[in-house]
Amino acid sequence: MLKKIPKLLSPELVRIMMEMGHGDELVLADANFPGHALHPRVTRCDGIGIPRLLAAILELFPLDHYAGHQAVLMDVVQGDPTVPVIWDTYKEIIRGVDPQAVIGYEERFNFYERSKSAYAIVVTGEEALYGNLILKKGVIEG
Repeated sequence: MLKKIPKLLSPELVRIMMEMGHGDELVLADANFPGHALHPRVTRCDGIGIPRLLAAILELFPLDHYAGHQAVLMDVVQGDPTVPVIWDTYKEIIRGVDPQAVIGYEERFNFYERSKSAYAIVVTGEEALYGNLILKKGVIEG
């Protein structure tokens, strides 16, 4: 154990975040996401919902303000009546840490394609539909 590292974050996930560079992306995927089919670097956080994990990650993870969006949500498929209320929770958590953060939306299959080029995918226990989120890593200003 180390001080100041949220206990929710596994050593593997902390290592992944430390290896990432400026502009690299981290996918936080819900339990239905095909992470292993899309990417060779997948870590699992089964049983943990994305809101708790997102809050813990953002204690350590700077967001990229050189990009147009610091976070991206998977948009609802056209014609699907689902209203992802979890998005409000994500936005509240992100903007609580970074009030200037801009959150974008990506069509489902474009989100999958973008996930293939992410640094890593974190498959969680999140059961909310359209609960997937991409974070873009920024820089630490010293």
